[in-house]
Amino acid sequence: MSLIACSAPPKSYELNGLWIKESDGTTMLDPQTSGLVKIGDKLYSLSDASADKSQIKRLHVIDPVSGNIINKSDGMAFDERIRQSCFYDYLAGEPDYEALVPDPFIENSWIWVTEDASRSKQMTTACQDKYGDTGSTVYPTLLVRLTLENNSLRVTGVRPVRYNEEENVADHPNDGIEGLAITKDKTLLLGLEKDGNGNARVFSVPLDVDFFSTLAFVTAKDAGLRMPTFEKGNHPINGMDIVYREDGRGYLVAAARNDNQLWIIDLQKEKDTVIVQLQFLAPSQTSDKCEPFHLMNNSSIEGIAVDDEAIYMVNDPWKANYHKNIVCDEDKVLYQRYSPLLFKLPLNDGWF
Repeated sequence: MSLIACSAPPKSYELNGLWIKESDGTTMLDPQTSGLVKIGDKLYSLSDASADKSQIKRLHVIDPVSGNIINKSDGMAFDERIRQSCFYDYLAGEPDYEALVPDPFIENSWIWVTEDASRSKQMTTACQDKYGDTGSTVYPTLLVRLTLENNSLRVTGVRPVRYNEEENVADHPNDGIEGLAITKDKTLLLGLEKDGNGNARVFSVPLDVDFFSTLAFVTAKDAGLRMPTFEKGNHPINGMDIVYREDGRGYLVAAARNDNQLWIIDLQKEKDTVIVQLQFLAPSQTSDKCEPFHLMNNSSIEGIAVDDEAIYMVNDPWKANYHKNIVCDEDKVLYQRYSPLLFKLPLNDGWF
């Protein structure tokens, strides 16, 4: 991992959010949105294990213009080899999915990643003997392939992730992989919230068409990107995506949620990371009584999706802090439902 000093932010961008709404017009109920991808004219997201039970293990399809839910997947099935694996109990329960990317080799398939399994049923002794050497948490991070069939998800592959000891990833069950992105050469990038030194990291795993043909460990290696450093504080990264410019250069766009920042990281490892400072504003549904928008106390961005023109962001309502955003009694129910917001930021050539 290469470390650099932080580039000064060019300015702070104010972003007006859209409430993500269900088909009946109500705001989305406690999805704990984790991960965001844009394909064509649609956004795709998922929920982590702390979400309302009606939301977990589902693929959510969102209209990027209106913020409305277009569709949700129904149910989740498992291939027989997954049912017989050491990972079935966890995946069939309430897995903590944190990010998603489309599988570059198989149509209508996705790669999701798990994070915290500490509150779930642990593996048997035999499975621990087989998969205990993770280099990080007791229960391994899992890369999971899911295929969408007739609006239902089927788990068709799993790869546990291992880190070499010298990477010093440490055992942080709830500060693990929060972001995924795939480069043009089919390298999967994994964004780690913090390592043993408290630093955010990006790791890489090479993908190929046979990647999910085995249930064996895959070793993630540091991607060697020019990550920013800070003198103090906690600066995790969460959602990630990649944008390629007209000159062919690729940039990883990562959300530093504690800082309300985007980090624009050069995949060629030549340019300093650019820090983009953000301010998130939430709309009022009763603007006749309240201001149309107000600055959020806590936004907690967890999903990023980039196209050729803009960066889309979705927040993961932090239950311990979301009530701090209430400034208008008429809007209180929106925060009590832990309803997320969608934000959009046009790309700026000055970042690249």
